[in-house]
Amino acid sequence: MVEVNGYKIEPGADLSGADLSDARLSEAKLSWANLKGANLSNADLTDANLKGANLRAANLSWANLKGADLSGAYMTGANLSNADLTDANLSNLNLSNLNLSNADLTEANLKGADLSGADLSNANLSDANLSIADLRFADLSNATMPDGTIHD
Repeated sequence: MVEVNGYKIEPGADLSGADLSDARLSEAKLSWANLKGANLSNADLTDANLKGANLRAANLSWANLKGADLSGAYMTGANLSNADLTDANLSNLNLSNLNLSNADLTEANLKGADLSGADLSNANLSDANLSIADLRFADLSNATMPDGTIHD
């Protein structure tokens, strides 16, 4: 268990609505934690375990999620603008209609992810795994695609 900003952090913890902006949570074990509506802007979640976490309507803008495992997480309404998701596991997630503008998704695993209607404008998807991902109606303007090209 880790204590951050007065909150005890452990798997399955209820941190709904918590202000964890700028928190240092690298390698935190937050699987199945309830972070609904939490403010995690600019938080360091490098290599964090967020499997099955409830991140609905959470603010993850500018968060560092390098190498984080988000498999099975609930992300509806989350804000991931400007987030660093380099090498993160986002496979099979419902990311539809999310704000991922300016996000760094370099080498991220997005296999089977639902990105329909997502804002991926100016996002970096270099070397990302987008196999069987749903990109219908996604905004890819000025996004760097997996092959390094810039989408018009």
